[in-house]
Amino acid sequence: MLIDFAKIPGSAQLFLDYVNDFEKVKNYYNINFRDEDSYKDVFEKIQNPNGSAIAEIIKNQYKDFNYSDKTKSNIELLKKENTIAVFTGQQLGLMGGPLYTIYKIFTTIKLTEHLINNFKEFNFVPVFWMAGDDHDFEEIANVNIVNNENEIEKIIYSDGKEPDENRGSVGNLKFEESINDFYLKIESTIRQTDFSKDFLKLTNHVLNPKLTLAESFFKLIFQIFDDTGLIIFNPQDKDVKKLLIPIFKKELLDFKTHTKDVLLTSADLDENYHTQVKVKPINIFLSDETGRHLIEPVEDEYRLKGKRKRITKEDMLKMLEEKPECFSANVLLRPICEDYLFPTGFYIAGPGEVSYYAQAIPLYKHFDLQQPYIYPRASATILESNI
Repeated sequence: MLIDFAKIPGSAQLFLDYVNDFEKVKNYYNINFRDEDSYKDVFEKIQNPNGSAIAEIIKNQYKDFNYSDKTKSNIELLKKENTIAVFTGQQLGLMGGPLYTIYKIFTTIKLTEHLINNFKEFNFVPVFWMAGDDHDFEEIANVNIVNNENEIEKIIYSDGKEPDENRGSVGNLKFEESINDFYLKIESTIRQTDFSKDFLKLTNHVLNPKLTLAESFFKLIFQIFDDTGLIIFNPQDKDVKKLLIPIFKKELLDFKTHTKDVLLTSADLDENYHTQVKVKPINIFLSDETGRHLIEPVEDEYRLKGKRKRITKEDMLKMLEEKPECFSANVLLRPICEDYLFPTGFYIAGPGEVSYYAQAIPLYKHFDLQQPYIYPRASATILESNI
């Protein structure tokens, strides 16, 4: 049964108009995901200067995995000029995070299959971006499961620190021994069904103190989706950050030229709909021994949010060249990083992401990139067949 998003309580009007009445929002997004007649023209504008380098980085990220021939083929396709990436991504989460992460991946795979069948002159590969640079540990350190009383129960993983402490990028965090207690709590709480044993077996070996959150997440998604050819990509890789130096440098030096455009777009959205993200002058974080901090401009210099010490332009650029792995994009610059590294034709987005892409679109002109189609992910409620 199909249900119109308009009938679902809490749906944002911007998202509803994007899905059902694109003419109302075309000034924010420019290209319409429903207009398949326009696809070829957009695909031909997409550049792929980093394809070979990215393919080698991905192969290195997969070196400890026995991955499918389909995934191997898709990685090689990234080297070709006529390849289009069908993208999605999500903040890392325990045991795969929210269920809609899986819906995003399913949508990405199904759209890729559709494009392969209908646009023979191009190659299409599905890619998942593991957003491990985020630093909101409290947001991701829990899961909600259905217990034997058929109630939703929240189970929280504690690493022994204060929940709101700045730990830096969550993808780099190694599980503490308490992850074993977290798993045992899940095992004793989860509702017993025909599927619970398989689920627990699937998740058991990805929740152990030997792994970081990024490694755990990668292994789980790999187990589920590798046979489909899905490429799982870790952007925290130092070699990835080296490729992103030109983007970070341009953002640090030229932020004034685009902040005005982003602010104007955001103000217009605020007047007619809503804004998803508060605009910052610089869309980059810097990680140090105290955590992950937003970079703020101070006259002709910089400082980290919440700190007094200033960093000169020369020192900041030197740090970028020497330690690019310490730099990461915020939510508005992340799409630019994706589409600079990959030949992205589509991004499969949730309702909130559809909203913040409207704010990010002005950045594409600033960085001279072709924006992708923003394709809404599938939403579903899963019921057993006998219900």
